[in-house]
Amino acid sequence: MIIAIATDGRQVSPHFGRCQAYTMVDIENGHIVKREQVTNPGHAPGAIPEFLNKKGAKKIVCGGIGARATELFGQYGIEIVAGIDDMIENVIERLMKGTLAGGDSLCKPGDGRGYGIEKTECDHAHEK
Repeated sequence: MIIAIATDGRQVSPHFGRCQAYTMVDIENGHIVKREQVTNPGHAPGAIPEFLNKKGAKKIVCGGIGARATELFGQYGIEIVAGIDDMIENVIERLMKGTLAGGDSLCKPGDGRGYGIEKTECDHAHEK
């Protein structure tokens, strides 16, 4: 299964759409078959779900995600694991073991809005 992890440096990004890149990991039977990093194509309505679907992603891991994006990923059958605040390597290890559990999105309504595609960061309450 191909999993896209919203990535900022070595950390899971707090917002799927504003991350620097996606760490794409193909995990089969608890082992990594393939791993690559792809640059975020840009935050525009519907663009990232379509992009990750074309890359074969069946799951996305992120810190936060809004309701509209959740709906768009759902249209492609892509599972969302939100509420993750950890290092990429720890997340991959837990994915291989099948123990990664998500929680509530770290984004609150409106955190990712306000500056269009050019916006480089979210206004998360925990970052203030």
